[in-house]
Formats: sequence, C-alpha cells, structure tokens
Amino acid sequence: MSNWASDDWLFGWDITPGIVSVWADRSGRALIWQRYSQDKVRCVEERFRPWVFAATLDDLHHLGPALVQSSTLYPYAHPYKDKHRDKDENKDKEGGATFSYCALNGPPESLRYLISAHDGYALQRAILLGAQKRLGKSVKHLRDLSQDYYSVGAVEQYLMLTGRVYFRGMTYGDLHRLQFDLETTSLSPKLGRIFMVAVRDNLGLETVLEAPSEADEATLISDLCELIEKRDPDVLENHNLFGFDLPFLEGRAAALGVPLLLGRSKEAPFLEHFDEPGRWGRGRRTCYNLAGRELIDTLDAVRYHRASSAAGSSTQQSSGLKAAARYFGVAAPDRTYIAGPEIYTTYQRDPERVRRYAFDDVREVDGLSQRLMGAPFALAGMAPRRYTRLASAGPATGILEPMLVRAYLRSGSALPRNAAQGDALLPPHQGGATTLYAAGVARQVVKADIASMYPSIMRTFGIGPKCDPLNVLLYLVDRLTDLRLYHKHEASVFSDPTNITGATTANTTHQQHQALQSAMKLLINAAYGYMGAGQMALFADRQAADTVTRRGREILSQVVKELHHRGLVLLEADTDGVFFSVPEEKGWTEEMERACVTEVASTLPKGLKLEYEGRYQAMLSHEVKNYALLTYQGQLIVRGNAFQSSRMEPFGEKFLHSALHYTLLGDCQGLQQLYLETVAALRTRKFTPFEVAIVARLRKTSEEYAQSRRQRREAQYDALLTSGRTRWRTGERVRFYRAEGGATVWLPDVPENDMARADELHFEQKGLVSVDISMSGVLPKYDVKHYLGVLHTSYVSRLRKAFAPADFEQIFRIAGQAGLFDQPISAIQPHWI
Repeated sequence: MSNWASDDWLFGWDITPGIVSVWADRSGRALIWQRYSQDKVRCVEERFRPWVFAATLDDLHHLGPALVQSSTLYPYAHPYKDKHRDKDENKDKEGGATFSYCALNGPPESLRYLISAHDGYALQRAILLGAQKRLGKSVKHLRDLSQDYYSVGAVEQYLMLTGRVYFRGMTYGDLHRLQFDLETTSLSPKLGRIFMVAVRDNLGLETVLEAPSEADEATLISDLCELIEKRDPDVLENHNLFGFDLPFLEGRAAALGVPLLLGRSKEAPFLEHFDEPGRWGRGRRTCYNLAGRELIDTLDAVRYHRASSAAGSSTQQSSGLKAAARYFGVAAPDRTYIAGPEIYTTYQRDPERVRRYAFDDVREVDGLSQRLMGAPFALAGMAPRRYTRLASAGPATGILEPMLVRAYLRSGSALPRNAAQGDALLPPHQGGATTLYAAGVARQVVKADIASMYPSIMRTFGIGPKCDPLNVLLYLVDRLTDLRLYHKHEASVFSDPTNITGATTANTTHQQHQALQSAMKLLINAAYGYMGAGQMALFADRQAADTVTRRGREILSQVVKELHHRGLVLLEADTDGVFFSVPEEKGWTEEMERACVTEVASTLPKGLKLEYEGRYQAMLSHEVKNYALLTYQGQLIVRGNAFQSSRMEPFGEKFLHSALHYTLLGDCQGLQQLYLETVAALRTRKFTPFEVAIVARLRKTSEEYAQSRRQRREAQYDALLTSGRTRWRTGERVRFYRAEGGATVWLPDVPENDMARADELHFEQKGLVSVDISMSGVLPKYDVKHYLGVLHTSYVSRLRKAFAPADFEQIFRIAGQAGLFDQPISAIQPHWI
C-alpha cells in the first residue's frame, strides 16, 4: 500500500482541530465553529468558491470572456475579511461573479471540468440559462441536468475543497450536547400548545420550563431560546426531534409570533428545512439544519440499529423512546411512566409527577445518544458531511460517495459520467447463494461465517469499479479493513479494566476504539452494495458487483463441501454463512466445534477468513432466511418475516415467540397449554383491541383509493373512512382491527413519525383527543372467529415443519379433546433433524 494515496482520502488533509459545526451557503460564505476548551467556542468566517463538475462547457459559452481558464484548482478557502467584495473585481455581463474552469484528468466522456465561481447562485443561473438555450426548453434546477453535472450542498462543497472534517482531535465526551423534550396538550400545533419543556445537558444542567396557562406559552418558548443561547451547546438532541419536537415548536412559535432563535449565528438563527427520502420505507420526510448547532434525532439511530443489527431477537419491535431505552439498558429502574393521552391531565392534578416523567425522557435520550451515536461521531471525522446528516445517511451513497468525490477533487481528476447506463443490457444480477438443506428442529447447532466476505473478496482479488481509475474505493476498503482490525483489537484490550490503571480512562478509550471500528465496519460492508447501486451511485459497476457475488457463491460452496465431507448435518447456507449441526452421540464440545471451523477455514483462499460465529442449543429451520434459534443461555433469536414483521398482531407475535421457545426445548405439554390459553383468551376477549390490531402503511392517496375501491377493498383505508377521516398522507401508518360484523376500526394512536400533522388528526377535531386503548369497553368488540383463524393461519402454521403431521394436529386441536389414536402429549417430540 505504500505506493497508494495517503490517508488524505480517508480522513481529509486539513488538520484544523475541534470543528463542531459548519454552515455555508451557495454565495461562497462559510461559518466554522471550533471548540477549543470545555466552555469556549469560536466562530471563523471564510470565503470559498462554490463549484460543480461538468461534462462540457457548452452551457457557459454565453459568458464570453467572463469565463476564464485556470491551470490549477482555485485556492480553496480564505478568511472572509471583506464582507463587501470589490464590485469591479466581480463584475461581468451577468451581473454576478467571476467564473473559472479547470480541465481535469479524465477521458472525454467523463465529468472533466471543474467550474467554480465567486457566487454559486450566479453559477447556477448561468448554467441553467445556457442549458435552456442548448435544449430549447425550460430548465429550472441543476438536478434536471444530472447527466451533465455533479454538485453537492454548500457545506459538502466547503468540506471537500478544504479537506476539513468534524471533531478532529475530539472525543465524544468533548461535545457539548443538550437534550430537550416538549410536553404538549395535543399532537398538532394547530390544535394544542406546549405546557412544559424538560432540558438537560451533559455538563450538569437539568431544568424544566413550564407554561401552566395559555398566556405563558410565548414566554416559555422565548425562555427556551435564551437558555439554549446561554448554554451554547454544539448539539441539540431528542427522540423524534424531526418528526415532532421541531415542527411543533416551530408551529407554536409562528402562531404566537415568537422568534425561534435557536442557531449560533445572529445572521442565520432560524431553522432551515429540507426534504429527503425517508429511510426504512417511510416515504419522504422533512429534516432540519441549524447554523452552528448539529441536530440529532435518536429515533433515527434506533431505527438504523434495528435495520443493520446482525444480533438479537425481534423483541425490540418498537422504536419508541421507552421501548428503546429498556432494550438498550438506559432506562432507570424507578423510571416514571405515564400514558401519552394522560400526560396533560396528570399535570393538572400532579405536576411533580409529570416533571419526573419529562426528566426521565431527556435522560433516556442522553443514554441512547451515548449508546448509539459513537459510530456517526467517528464517521464525521472521515466523511465531508455535517454530523446532522451522517447520523441518518446511508453508508453507500450518503458516506462513501462523498469520500470518493473528495479524493477525485483532491487529485484534480474527472468524475465518471453515467457509469451505470449499460446495466440494462446485462443479464439479471445474481446475489449470494441461499440454500435450505433441511427443515425441522436441530440440536447442537453451529454457525460459521465468512468475515466481511464481499469486502474481503474485493480486497483479495482487486475487484473495484472500472470507472474508478484512481482505485479510491479499493484503497478505502483496504485501509479501513486494516484500521478496523487495529481498533477492534484495542477495544478488546481496553474493555478489561484490569489491563490498564484507571477504569474511567480505560472505558473512554474502549468506547473510542469501539466507535471507530463500528464506523469502519459500516463503510467496509457498504462498498459492494455501492458498486451495484446502479443509477443511484456515481461510481457504479454492475459487472464488478456480479464478479464479487460469483466469487462469493464459489467460496460458500467450498465451505459447504468441506463441512459435508466431515459428516456434519447442513441446515442452511446464506450468502456468507452456514448453519450446521454436529452429532450429539459423539459428544462434540465447543472446542471441537471451533477446531472443525478452523480446519475448514484453512482450505479457503488467502484473505478469506471463516469464523466461528456462535453455537446454539436448538434451531427451527423453517425456510431460507427464516429460522429461530435458542441459545444455551435460553435466549430466543428469530429471523425472517415468518417470525417477525411489523404487520403482526401483538397477541400473535407474543404467542409465536413463546411457542418457539417451547418447541426448541421439546416441551410439547407447555406448547399445547400455551395454545389453549391463547384460544381461551381470544374467546373471552381478554386481549384488548390494541393487542389484536395491526399496523399498515398507506400507499395510496384518498383519491387513488376511491378509484380502486370498487375492485378491491382494503381494510386500512376503510377503517379511516368509517371513522370519518377522508384525508390522509401516503406513508402514514395506521393501526386498526376487525370488529364483529366485519367492520374495521381505526385506533388513532398516531405513530411517532406521523405526528404534528393536523390533517391526519381529524379525530381530535371531533373532540376525541385521545383513545385509551385499555378501555376496550368503549370500542367495538373484535371478531373472535376471525382472530381464531388468524391465530392458526398466521402463527400456529409457522410451527408445522417442527412436527410430524399427526403430532401437529394433536397439539393444536382447537377443541382440546383427546382423539382415539392420540398418544400422550408428553411422548410427542419435535421432528428432530
């Protein structure tokens, strides 16, 4: 690697320490906040030249002599000493700024010109005017010319040009973070108000602001702004900050005419809005920027952890604050809980209890931040993007691609143009190998996994995008892999306080190394997916991605062959790992299992590492990528939509997971008892409507559903219409259940990411401010026969492969009466593989 590029490509090249926030606009102005002590931050103002990569200069010919060629890249940035620039220097016939271009190294078909200007707004206007003349049609946005131009936001432009990154020389503990949480009388700022705000920070502040009456609310908002200005935090945090707190706070401030002065810059103190595609299948969403302060929504961090985690069970289905805090172990044992609809009424009679509840909220947000934000913090020290954006950015196009572009900008090299345009001519992509070898229940199960298989294949065989002549992606994968192994080792060393004096120092050092290795793993594992991302990726190469997966299938096949030759029972192979069962009668120990995996690993090509990932007491192999595992400690782990899904009824999910536990233990008596108790609970309606309801995401507008309803009725929309709601937003999640007579009933509990939208809260306008789902008597009774059917078709059926047909029928006979040929339940055993 010594003949490759330096770590400029990975970490940037400017050594400016302590940058905690950057704000910039397309005029070429940047504000940089640096923390140089625990309580001191300074702001530096600079100028930079906004830029764009272009395939041609044709759209700028109309500028004439105002467009000049530069033999080198323009000086990246300089102190902004003169706020009133010399008008003679900048004057041209466009009335804007001086324009220049630099020819970059690259083939003719690439984006081989770097065009820059004193003012990015003038540059964009000039390009759009030229493009309209060239194309003979109106062009309103630069993104409409994406095949000929590449540009990014102003902050990213500044960071890429300067080689600067956030948090250089800082630890996570050096950040000044402030958490605030609103308590409101309604979920909509048009229908309710703020009556309390709990505020804390990591420097010892804990306080509460209150507005007992409507007349006090304006003062509360002003006091909050003054408190934030006085404490001057680098980061503002909360759970569902973007989905509820900021839009609600902004809405109430606007309604009351109170300036919402939250930023550090006197010239740009207000929230900036931008829309972006929502992740995890959640449509589009509104996000926010704030000059001088980073905004962190821990709800994003929880959802990202759920989406990317390779461990754990499905018990953490909710991303809500309380559930997440319990799951990650940051909830206090004496934590105060109050049902959402009851918070304001509780405040009216017992305000102290609500204060405790609100303080517990912000404390848990701090705990989640410490638990989950280490990797995004580390990424901000590598990628040229704001910390706010990195907290929820996809690792491929959202993080790797900006690093690639920065490297090409640094090298004066052209960017690829339309790299994925030939993908449509390629045969269908073949992914990883997936094979189910046996269905049923197995004992003494081992999983072996090829560590970071796709990145290792890229690294070992030198497979990268052809459109990346500098080999930046391969360099990043190679360097990140080495560094990750180092930080992983150091994290393990400092995880044991006995290895070093000073437990606090050891823990801090451990957390730093752990965050770095997690961040690096994220980027390494995103590299293959980035190459195969098609039109979404600037450096896409489907053929290279196909080569990687082909090699992966060959290597996994070799592992399976070696295990088979050793007489082991294969259960499932999927992409980079394989489950197998060892012979019980031969008394295999964990040491023998590990030795076997090590022996198979020795047969793989150099650079590929087969690891012993884990051992399990039992496994139900249902379908490919759908299985349940029971650890030797009794923990249940489930994978696949057959066993975990957001569309599951809570009663059914609870039944299924308990049933899987009994099945994997071979306890058929316990399994049958569980089934009969669930049937009885349904028949006597011991379950609440909430426990039989499901959540569905709305994909159609009200107009679209009105057109399709004659051909196909859909319960989620009918539930809304029955309640009187005729308007909704696509992407909204609704909870509903089936009542006696077949009608569907909406439970308007309002999901976390759909709050603060008055048109979605039609029920509040009717005076139904809340629905207490525990008071099932005020709601229509659910359809018992329907849910007995759901129990069988959606949940009991998932256990069919675990038993012989006659045994399955006997255990789950709804009448519960013995048949003529029944055997004792205690004699029934699962179908052991």
